[in-house]
Amino acid sequence: MATLNDIYQNLLRYVNLILPRDIADIAIVAYLIYKLLQLVQRSNAMRVIRAVITILGIMWAAEFFKFYMLNFLLKNLMQVGLLALVILFQPEVRKILEQVGTSSIRRFVGREMVSVWENAIIQTVEACKSLAWAREGALIVFERKMHLNDYIKTGTIVNSDITSELLKNILYPKAPLHDGAVIVQNAKIGGAGCVLPLTNNQNLSRDLGTRHRAGIGISEHSDAVVVIVSEETGSISVAVGGMLKRHLTPETLEKLLRNEFIPPDEEKKVTFRQRVLALIRGAGNE
Repeated sequence: MATLNDIYQNLLRYVNLILPRDIADIAIVAYLIYKLLQLVQRSNAMRVIRAVITILGIMWAAEFFKFYMLNFLLKNLMQVGLLALVILFQPEVRKILEQVGTSSIRRFVGREMVSVWENAIIQTVEACKSLAWAREGALIVFERKMHLNDYIKTGTIVNSDITSELLKNILYPKAPLHDGAVIVQNAKIGGAGCVLPLTNNQNLSRDLGTRHRAGIGISEHSDAVVVIVSEETGSISVAVGGMLKRHLTPETLEKLLRNEFIPPDEEKKVTFRQRVLALIRGAGNE
C-alpha cells in the first residue's frame, strides 16, 4: 500500500515534468473556454450547444455499441453542422475576434486622459439631465475596447470635445442629426447621426421604442456603454452587454460612467489633487 511519502514523491515527479510551454498551453485553452462560455451566456447559443453535446453523446454510444450505420451518419452530420454553426453564429464569432484583436487606450492612466474623461462625463450627465427634463430623446454610445469606426461612418464625423451645449444642439428634436446616435471615442464626440443595429431580442418590453432597441442592439454587437434618454417619458437608461438598466437618476448615471471609464486609483488621485488645490486656495484667501 502506497504511503503518503510515496504519493508525495510521485506527485513531485509529475510536477517536475511540467514545462513552461505546458503552462502556457493550459492558460490559452482556459482563456478560449472562458470566452466560449461568455459567448454562450450572452447569446441564444445555449440550446444549440446542448444539441451538439447530445449528438456527441449519441455518437459515443453508437461507437461503443458498434452501430456502424448510425455512427457514419452522425459523423457526416457533424462535418456539415460545424460549417452551419459558423454561418449561423457569424456575428458572435466576429465579436469574439474583434475583442481578441482590438486594442484601446480607454483606460490610459495618464492624468490628462483622466481629466478629459472627467470633463466628458460631467458634460454628458448635464446634457442628459436637461434632455430628460425637456423630454428630448438621446442615444449616446461610449466606445470601449471594440472600435466603432464602421458605425461612425454611417453618420457625420464630428471629432470634437464633449460639451453639454454641443450635445443638446446635436440632439435637439429639429436638428438634422437628432434621430441618429452620438458615438463617443476617447472622450470625444467621434460622430453624430449614426445608424445602429436593432436588437433581435423578442422579450423586451413593448413600451421600448426604436431608440432603446438600437441602444440594446449596439451593446449586443460590441462592449460599448450606451446612454438612452426616452423622448416619451424623459427616463434615463443605460445598455451594457444587451442588458438595459432603466429609470436612472443623473447621479447614478455619473457613477456608472465613472466606474467604466475612470480607473478607481486614478479617480482617487484626481480627488486628492482637487482637495489639495482647494486647501491651498482656501489658505490663500485668508
